[in-house]
Amino acid sequence: MNANPIRLAVVDDYEVVVNGLVKMLERYKDRVVVVELDTTPQEPEVAEQCDIVLYDTFGQAHGDEVTLSHLIGAPNVGDVVVYTWNFQPDLVRRSLEAGVKGYLSKTLPASELVAALERVHAGETIVSAEVGTGPIAGEWPGREEGLTPREAEVLALITQGLSNNEIAAQTHLSINSVKSYIRTGYRKIGVTSRSQAVLWGVRHGFEPDHRRIVAGSQNGL
Repeated sequence: MNANPIRLAVVDDYEVVVNGLVKMLERYKDRVVVVELDTTPQEPEVAEQCDIVLYDTFGQAHGDEVTLSHLIGAPNVGDVVVYTWNFQPDLVRRSLEAGVKGYLSKTLPASELVAALERVHAGETIVSAEVGTGPIAGEWPGREEGLTPREAEVLALITQGLSNNEIAAQTHLSINSVKSYIRTGYRKIGVTSRSQAVLWGVRHGFEPDHRRIVAGSQNGL
């Protein structure tokens, strides 16, 4: 292991998402050590001293300046990096203006993600050059049922009680895109109504988790 690997905190409201990222980074423990997994909603409190917070946008408000500013202003946080599939220019610009030091695509292979984190830690501001067309990395609720990340995120927000318009605003998708993801998602999980989708989501882990795992609690984290 390197003398000073990057100390990384992973933030998202869904345990399956943050645990998927840890699994991705497992083989690079000599370069990146995950010291905390934060699944606390609203304003996450990172307890451990860390070099970088990786903010996964699944089920979150994309480009949420309040949460980003909260993380950026935390005294025990070095830099904040957004990890996302949404690269709308306005979202990228607003995140960088808020003080984010990295805006990275979920299509990056683990090796490239680690390299980008190292560049951020060295003082660079990094935005993925291309969103990419490859598979989305990591894990998400409903992956085993065949849901794409976008379908899963829309279903997660439906499970949280958001309307179509609210989902469009939070994810910065068009209302037609939201409706399209709903139609294809419903077909895959075998439901035909919003109430059925909510019940399915509750039973299959689409509600946010509300707990934190602090460094040292398992597998050296």
